[in-house]
Amino acid sequence: MRSEIRLIASDIDGTLLRDGALEIAPEIFEHIRRLERKGILFCPASGRQYQSLRKLFAPVADRLPFLCENGAVVYGPGSPGPVWSKTVMDRPLAEALSRDIMALPGAEVLISGANTSYLCPKGADFEAHIRWFTGNNICRVLAPEEVPEDMVKVSAYCPGALEEVQEALCPKWEQHFHAAVAGVAWLDFTLADKGSGLARLCEILGISPGQVMAFGDNFNDVTMLSLAGRPYIMDTAHPQLKQRFSVCSGVDEILERL
Repeated sequence: MRSEIRLIASDIDGTLLRDGALEIAPEIFEHIRRLERKGILFCPASGRQYQSLRKLFAPVADRLPFLCENGAVVYGPGSPGPVWSKTVMDRPLAEALSRDIMALPGAEVLISGANTSYLCPKGADFEAHIRWFTGNNICRVLAPEEVPEDMVKVSAYCPGALEEVQEALCPKWEQHFHAAVAGVAWLDFTLADKGSGLARLCEILGISPGQVMAFGDNFNDVTMLSLAGRPYIMDTAHPQLKQRFSVCSGVDEILERL
């Protein structure tokens, strides 16, 4: 017999935002409010920054916890919410990884603090993408050593060169950090992952992982989906992932049944 669902954790890009969508569909907010009345909490779970997620979920943002930066930072509800959990990378190693990314011709580096993205941009297009498309708080720095706070995630943005960047970075850095593909152009490195972030959130809320429903579409969602009692993968996901988890064509179609 399945456990009663008390928490829903959902990835964003490729899961709630599909086919180039830039805004969360209004019916998702209606489901969030309806499920809250039934005692079921909704949590966005993303590689995105807290500010970016709050903008996406503005109509209900104050009511939600947020699992940000692939699980490295967990925020509680509020305006703004409190930081419930933060997993910090080893500083010298994170700086060295950042410099390795910067040295690759096809890659830009994004260094994440708790709610600020630090960029050492090679071109204006990258900064514009993070500021306007992703909607992050950003700060330009000349070098990783200038980042003034703890580093929780280091990412390579490599449109058109993801496989090459993986081959260049992963053999060296996977012994120190979790590496996860987070879309067609992103490779993320953290000490945390979505699974560890979800486990911490469950601990704080007093919820069993068996009482969690989770949605994802990519390899950086695997640890979260593996922990959740009822995991779903999008029908657009890699075939390897569709063999492991229940497949759905949209989050809303599953939420309607709750």
